[in-house]
Amino acid sequence: MKKVLIITYYWPPSGGGGVQRWLKFVKYLRKFGWEPVVFTPENPEMPAEDVSLLNEIPGGIEVIKNKIWEPYSFYKKFTGRKREQKIQTAFLSEKKSNQGWMERLSVWVRGNLFIPDARRFWIKPSVNLLSTYVKKNKVDAIVTTGPPHSAHLIGLGLKKQSGLPWLADFRDPWTNIDFYKELKLGKRADSKHHQLEQMVLAKADAVVVISPGMKREFETTVPRSYHVIPNGYDLDDRAEMSAQQAIISSRFSLAHIGSLTRTRNPENLWNALSQLVVEDAAFASDLEIRNIGKMDFRVAESLKAVGLGSYLSSTEYLPHKEVVIEQNKAALLLLLINNTPNAKLILTGKIFEYLASGRPVICIGPTDGDAARVIRESGCGKVYGFNEIKKLKTDLQEYYNLFKRQELKAKCGNVEQFDRKNLTGKIAGLLDSII
Repeated sequence: MKKVLIITYYWPPSGGGGVQRWLKFVKYLRKFGWEPVVFTPENPEMPAEDVSLLNEIPGGIEVIKNKIWEPYSFYKKFTGRKREQKIQTAFLSEKKSNQGWMERLSVWVRGNLFIPDARRFWIKPSVNLLSTYVKKNKVDAIVTTGPPHSAHLIGLGLKKQSGLPWLADFRDPWTNIDFYKELKLGKRADSKHHQLEQMVLAKADAVVVISPGMKREFETTVPRSYHVIPNGYDLDDRAEMSAQQAIISSRFSLAHIGSLTRTRNPENLWNALSQLVVEDAAFASDLEIRNIGKMDFRVAESLKAVGLGSYLSSTEYLPHKEVVIEQNKAALLLLLINNTPNAKLILTGKIFEYLASGRPVICIGPTDGDAARVIRESGCGKVYGFNEIKKLKTDLQEYYNLFKRQELKAKCGNVEQFDRKNLTGKIAGLLDSII
């Protein structure tokens, strides 16, 4: 069996969306003739912990670990955070107090001194360790997955040392990620980010992206062949769900899974719901806005501003198995796209699990974006622009009427292409092509 070395920062027991993609690929790669070996930090800064994901790692998988030094302990002291407090991505702030001059200075330091990211100190020792490993052990190919993009620089260094074929997998853009401009980069730092990005894109034997929009963006950065392999869903995640757990909630629950940042704040949706609450007492009685994940304080404030604060039910984190149950219980699932310049290319991992749940999806985002295309082609929901209210309000009322008649369900089709097993076959085929 061929062997592939997978370099990933996120790995169980770390939880969150960054873990799922390569955990699932590792789960199924043996079916396609590839034995995975995973390299990951021994002591990472985990966004959340989900020990249940350890059960999904196939038996006998070799996992190599080394210690990583990250500057987060200094950052937490500087900004007055507790040692155990998790670092939030995408500039999500849970409290107003996080917006002081220390926070702004720490953002500048992060963007200008830690390039490409705070895991930069992991690069050199990892290249040294892995160079020794591949000399002593048969390895046919290397995979790196980012962000963090420091993982790609480990791949670049290992490629130079060993000459092994290298596949770089981008779960998010690099210099076109939605918060890139918020890093307060100087000219030198901005130039360095672009230089490293171009080097990775040019030197990798294959580059995988998760959406057609990302492919088009990268083609303008470094012209070459790019391969679109999106995220997906795993039917095993729902296999153990009991009939009781699959029952839809008695509340008209609109559920959002994942971090709810200020750029994802759907003010048009809140406005439509606030109007319906005033106009329809039964609607107001049944409504629940459910958020599973961290929420920016500005989102909570906007809900309160339109009289919806009391309808919010929020949980910071749930293990993945419980998240799947929450998806199935919801009346409607909310897919909220960042209102940022790169919005059209955003294709979050949660969308595919939404499709597998069979619940109707309301997508707020560009009506001509990658997410909108998937929603429309699957028939699993509807898409509304960032400023669209009238049609959204009308459809919410109709969804509610169907809910009261116990007839609210999605008419999904053509979703098998996003099955994790099928997607792993594509990754394996691409690895076959570069060795």
